[in-house]
Order: sequence, then structure tokens, then C-alpha cells
Amino acid sequence: MAGVLNGFAVIVALVALGWVLARSGVLGHDARLVINRLVFFVATPALLFDALARTTLDAVFNGVFLVSAVSAVIIAVAYAAIARLWLRKGSADLVVGALSAGYVNSANLGIPIALYVLGDLGFVMPLLLFQVVVLQPVAIAVLERATLAGGPGGAPGGGASRGGADSGRGGARDALVQAIRNPLVVAALAGVLVAALPWTPPERLLEPVHLVGQISVPGALLVFGMSLYGVRVLEAGASPRREIALASALKLVAHPLLAFALGAGVLGMRGHELLTVVVAAALPTAQNVLVVATRYGHGTLLARDSAVLTTLGALPVLLLVSALLA
Repeated sequence: MAGVLNGFAVIVALVALGWVLARSGVLGHDARLVINRLVFFVATPALLFDALARTTLDAVFNGVFLVSAVSAVIIAVAYAAIARLWLRKGSADLVVGALSAGYVNSANLGIPIALYVLGDLGFVMPLLLFQVVVLQPVAIAVLERATLAGGPGGAPGGGASRGGADSGRGGARDALVQAIRNPLVVAALAGVLVAALPWTPPERLLEPVHLVGQISVPGALLVFGMSLYGVRVLEAGASPRREIALASALKLVAHPLLAFALGAGVLGMRGHELLTVVVAAALPTAQNVLVVATRYGHGTLLARDSAVLTTLGALPVLLLVSALLA
């Protein structure tokens, strides 16, 4: 338990430092953008490739991945069903809300927590691949069809034409192509390929990659702290508070509980393995959801405020999970 608390203490300290840097402006106005690009395009891909190249496939695609993927889908479907019946929302808004409830921040926060709290990256890579290569393209296909069928609101009743269906398939195909070009996915796939080979790269080749990858965790946490400065959430008359509350409750409460039930009750997980699946489920809403929402002009405030609230609420939830299961 002491190791878990120490891990969270490191994370909180770096996030707080990022907030202070943003507030003081000592690094300039573009610091967050520059550091974020360094982390996203260089450091994190290096970290993922280095970690995967040194492991084996059976250590990656295991029960932890299964529980993480299944629980994410169930939570997303649960949000869509509840919001459809209770809030009477259109398909586009339902998709954004479903992603806000089930799509976890497996990179910016998942990687630091995996390293500092769990001690390995076992759940990050397959979960990242599942979300970016499967979950996101499916959501984009639905958004494409909903936008064409219902106009700006994506509301039902417009009647999708054959062209709309083709565009929906094209949206999923384009999203899959973009996902494959994503540097994180490219690095993870390359690492999986190396892990599948009966050959391990010599240390002198991996050491530069390893050194560059060490920038990822502190850089991501600094960027995250900077992003929290000056953010205003739940603005009166603007933010869809009921949808945000529903997505946040599912993300922070229902998702970890479901992961625990699937892991312990169905697969018989115990100890560190069970802790891993519950921690993965308790991670906050990913920032990718806001990117998708902005691209299609639906649910941007829902995605943004859900990400902020679940990020702020994730720390006490993760501490509680660690106290009970560590």
C-alpha cells in the first residue's frame, strides 16, 4: 500500500507542477503545445515500443485486456440506453456521451499510473489498441450516419439514405486509417511485432529508445497539469449537466464496479491482476473523446466537462481502489 501511495504522490506532484508552470507562464504561451507534441509524437511511442519489444504476447493479450475491453463496451451501451430513454437524446449526442462514459485515458494518465502504481504497462498497450482501432472507428461511423440522417443535431427521424450508409462505412474506414497512422498505435503495433518474433533486439539498440521514452511520463503529467489551469466546467445554461453527471457517474463508479465483478466473479482474478483491471476501469475519460466531438460538432461541452470532472474525481477513486485491493 505504501508503494501505491508513493506512486500517486509522484503523479500529484508533477500535475501540480504543471499547473504552477501554466499559471506563472514561465515557459511561454506555447509551452503546453510543444511539450504535448514531444510527448505524443516522440516520447510515448518510444516508451510503448521499448516496453513491448522486451515482453511476450501472452503477457499482453490476457484476461486483463478482456475485462477492460468488455467492461468499456458494456458501460458505453449502458449510457446510450439510459440517455435514450431518460433524456431523449439523438444518436450523435448518445455516441459522445457513451464514449465519455467508457473510453478511458489509457495514455496520458494510464501510462503514468501503470508505471508508478502498478509497476508495469501490461494493460495499456492492448487497451489503447482496442480503443483507437475498434471503439473509435465504430463511434465515428455512427456519428457520420447520425449527422447525415438528422442534420446538425443528429436527431432521429431524418431517414438515412444509401449515401449516408456509405458515408458511415467510409467514416469508420477513414477512422481506422487515421488510427493506424497514429504514432502511438504504430509504435504499439511495431512493439507487438517484435515481441512476436523469436528475437530480442540487442540492448545497445533499445537503450536510446528507452532514454527517449523516459520523457513520456513526466511530460504527460506536466501537460495534464497545465491543461487544468483556467478551465471552467458546468457553465450555467451551456453545459448539459444531466448528461455530464450520468457519464461521470458511470465512469467513476459503475465502470470500476463492473470491472471488479467481471474480473473477480467471472474470471476469478485476485491480487495484483484484479487491482489492474479495476484501476484501468477507474481511469478518467480520454481527451480523444473531445477531439471526436469537436470534429463532428456534437457534444463538445459534454466531452470536455466529463473529461475534467472524471479526471479530478479519478484520484480519490483510484486511492480507494488501491486501499481496498492493493
